[in-house]
Amino acid sequence: MSKVKYYYDAETLSYKKIKRKKRRTLKYALGFLTAAALFGLLSVFIAGQFFESPKEKAIKRELTNMQLQFNLLNKKMDEAEAVLANIQDRDNNIYRLYFEVNPIPEEQRRAGFGGINRYKNLEGFDNSKLIIESNKRIDILQKQIVVQSKSLDEIKVLAEEKEKLLEAIPAIQPVRNEDLKKMASGYGYRTDPFTKAKKFHKGMDFTAPRGTPVYASGDGVIKRADGRSSGYGKHIRIDHGYGYKSLYAHLYKYNVKRNQKVKRGDLIGFVGSTGRSEAPHLHYEIWKDGKRINPINFYYGSLSASEFNKLLKRASVENQSLD
Repeated sequence: MSKVKYYYDAETLSYKKIKRKKRRTLKYALGFLTAAALFGLLSVFIAGQFFESPKEKAIKRELTNMQLQFNLLNKKMDEAEAVLANIQDRDNNIYRLYFEVNPIPEEQRRAGFGGINRYKNLEGFDNSKLIIESNKRIDILQKQIVVQSKSLDEIKVLAEEKEKLLEAIPAIQPVRNEDLKKMASGYGYRTDPFTKAKKFHKGMDFTAPRGTPVYASGDGVIKRADGRSSGYGKHIRIDHGYGYKSLYAHLYKYNVKRNQKVKRGDLIGFVGSTGRSEAPHLHYEIWKDGKRINPINFYYGSLSASEFNKLLKRASVENQSLD
C-alpha cells in the first residue's frame, strides 16, 4: 500500500492530501525502467569483458588446440622439406651423376604451381593467408615427392642395368695364376713364331699345360664353340652384351655349347694347342663394339695390384707370340 503524502495549506490553515498526477507517475516509471535496462546492459557488458561463459571457454580451448596443431604441422613440414632437399641434392649430385644422366632442374621439380588461382575457395576467411600458405606448402611437397619418386624409379632401373653391365664385362683372367706357367705374349706388335716377322698380336697368350681349365671372364651367351675359324683352332666366343665379346682360342676341348648362358667364372673349356699354335697355351681376346682392345685392362676382378703390375711388365715385353 502506497504512502499518502500531505502538504500544509497556509490559506486554509489546514493539511491537504497531495494528489499525484498520472502523467508525472508515468514519466517516473519510464525513467526507472530505462535506468534499470541500461544498468542491466552495462552489467552484461562488464560481465562479458571480465567473465567467460562455458561456451566461450570451450571455443577458446578449441582455438588454442588448433593453433598448437598448426604449429606442429608447420614443424613437420619444415622437417619434411629438409629431408626432401637432402634427397634431391644426393639424387642430382651423386646418383644421377654416377649413372651419367642429367640432373633434374629445379623448375621441373616445382612445375605446375603458376597460372590459375587454385586457392580461391580459401579466400575470405579470418585466417585465409595462413590457410593458403599451408596448403601451398603441402601441394609443393607432394609435387616434389612425386618427381623424386619417379627419379628414384629411374635410378633403380639404371642400377639394375649397371649391375648387369658390371657382371657382363670380361673382368677376370681366363686362366688362374696358379695354373699358369707364364704370360707368354701381350697385346701389340710381336714376332710371329712361324714367319719370324713382326706382326700385330691382337690378344694375350697364357702358357699352361694341356687340359688346364679355362673360365668365362664375364656373364654372357656362347655364340661359337667350334674350330671353323682360320688359325684359332678349337675356340669359344662369348657375347657379353653392351658391345663386349671375348674369344678363347687353341683349346683342347669344350665344356659348353652354342647358345648356352654362362656366368663369370664358369668352366668353359681346356687349354690346348689346336690351330695355328706353337705350344699349349690360351690365346685370349676382348672385343668392344666390333674392335679388338687390350685385355690387360680387364683383370681387376681377379688380380691384386702387385699381380697386375707383374702381368703388365710381362705383357709389355716385345717377345715372340705363340700363334
